[in-house]
Amino acid sequence: MDKLNLFILLTGIAVMLQAGILLAMYVAMRKTSARMEALATEVKSKVLPTVEQAQTMLTDLRPRLQVIAANLEETTSAVRGQVQRVDATVNDVVDRARLQVIRADELLSRTLDRVEQTSDMVHKTVISPVRQLSGLMQGITVALEFLLSGRGRKNGDRREERRPVPQDEMFI
Repeated sequence: MDKLNLFILLTGIAVMLQAGILLAMYVAMRKTSARMEALATEVKSKVLPTVEQAQTMLTDLRPRLQVIAANLEETTSAVRGQVQRVDATVNDVVDRARLQVIRADELLSRTLDRVEQTSDMVHKTVISPVRQLSGLMQGITVALEFLLSGRGRKNGDRREERRPVPQDEMFI
């Protein structure tokens, strides 16, 4: 029976050890619970006045905040309307400017076309006949010189060479 007594003894010691651990846990829990209650009381005494004060402030500020929110909403609506008007005005100005640029381009194109037509007309009606007349006059001049100079000049005589009149000097 020796083994049975040893087993009972060990089992008794284990049960006593468990009872001691449970008792220590109980005492620790009571102390922690007491500390938590004291801490909760302290927190309540310090936090509750602050929370009440914050609640009072929010109660007092609520109508003011509602007025501010309403004013902000009205201001936003007014700004939105003004931005829409400005956008419409800017679009109108851009459209008008684009139209004026198109008109100016057309006017410039027509003017350049007319200048070119006028230049062609002046060339055909003035410059070409003047060139022809100049050539005719040079021919007549050479013929008259030839006829008046006595046809049979000697080879030793020098004849003054005529140079054609440059086009630049014709209108000076």
